[in-house]
Amino acid sequence: MTTSHKVHVEFPGRILFVGFGSIGQGTLPLVLRHIGISPERITIVTAEDKGQEEAQKYGIKFIKERLTRENYRRVLTPLLGRGDFLINVSVEVSSVALIKLCWEKGSMYLDTCIEPWPGGYTDPTVPAAKRTNYALREEALALRVGNPRAPTAVLTHGANPGLVSHFLKQALLNIAKDTGVDAGQPAGRADWANLARKLSIKVVHVAERDSQTTDKPKKMGEFVNTWSVDGFVSEGCQPAEMGWGSHEKNFPRDGKRHDFGSGAAIYLMQPGAGTRVRTWTPKAGHFYGFCITHSEAISIADYYTVLQGSQVAYRPTSHYAYHPSDSAVMSVHELAGRNFVQQEHQRILMDEITGGIDELGVLLAGHKKNAYWYGSQLSIQEARKLAPYNNATSLQVCVAVLSGVIWAMENPNLGVIEPDEMDYKRNLEICMPYLGPVVGEYTEWTPLHERERLFPEDLDKSDPWQFKNVRVVW
Repeated sequence: MTTSHKVHVEFPGRILFVGFGSIGQGTLPLVLRHIGISPERITIVTAEDKGQEEAQKYGIKFIKERLTRENYRRVLTPLLGRGDFLINVSVEVSSVALIKLCWEKGSMYLDTCIEPWPGGYTDPTVPAAKRTNYALREEALALRVGNPRAPTAVLTHGANPGLVSHFLKQALLNIAKDTGVDAGQPAGRADWANLARKLSIKVVHVAERDSQTTDKPKKMGEFVNTWSVDGFVSEGCQPAEMGWGSHEKNFPRDGKRHDFGSGAAIYLMQPGAGTRVRTWTPKAGHFYGFCITHSEAISIADYYTVLQGSQVAYRPTSHYAYHPSDSAVMSVHELAGRNFVQQEHQRILMDEITGGIDELGVLLAGHKKNAYWYGSQLSIQEARKLAPYNNATSLQVCVAVLSGVIWAMENPNLGVIEPDEMDYKRNLEICMPYLGPVVGEYTEWTPLHERERLFPEDLDKSDPWQFKNVRVVW
């Protein structure tokens, strides 16, 4: 499969990459391919040498300097002005600080997750509730007050969070069509939430199975992954989080509610990388995934809430269910055994991948046809044909970064925006050529499948889609 090199938007300003790990390196060629901008108007600021040869190949200015609370304004201020764009694909650089700086300079912004300054995820002196993505999201959304027409700042727009929110809307329309429900023409938050309620969607899993393999096994003391090791470890060490649905009857014993914000989500008193959940994808079938906290778990539950007065009349349970590559699973197992102290060495699989796919989509359950998965089944072979410096996992992220940037350039003055609030059709139009097969498939699977022969007394048979049934507790 090939994709056209269509330029989607001409951009007269400058683009600044903050961070240039696997996602930055994979995104740069797509930006040059699909955004009308000359290389001399692009700058990279990053803490490491990674990607320097690629930057030189394209004629991109490369500044190696680790950004801190003390120096980020000095380093970035000369590189930003009115009408410019900052693409934040870094770790441990505060998203809120960067958005504020961008707005001062009149620049647009996009990130793939809401990052704090170092220690924000793991500082033991900070209460668990404040180390959640829920708390980070509330802090970022608070920037909206008094800034409705500020330069567009897109929060959390990679593959997930990001692309999966667009998959979700298409999946809802597909289910409505297949079950004879008139979806109408959903035009905003209330319409989409009411459609999900009408369809009786109880659960939204971001269900991902990465089956990419390598002939170079993981070594002791090494964390191997198909995307940012630092990013995965940091979010894996945060408390597990999930949007908490209105159908739930069994509140987790270790579950906690927040006493601030929307109240759309809860968290568990254990790390996401130590929490497993049951889920399903078409090629993998049913499997255990890690309940890694992601912003979409909260934003989806919030966006699809239906209120009656001040009471929640409907809300789906939503969370990530992630089975990374086998090498990464072994890395997480070792990490947990080290009490979540990161290994001394890290390796991102790219050229040494020998096969496999990244099957990433949304599983919507509880409706008339039980459960429906919709998403991308991108193989490593196809990813390599489609774009340089990518594997199947990174390309799903990088093309979503591209589509989010293009959408923001086309909608430059909307202030803080989440993926659920964006035009799903426009984003899917840009992403589809890079996603391999994009399929929808129904399944009769539920979290109760084949479990009665083990510990049937621990099941809630009144409703298979209770989180109690989804969570793995032995």
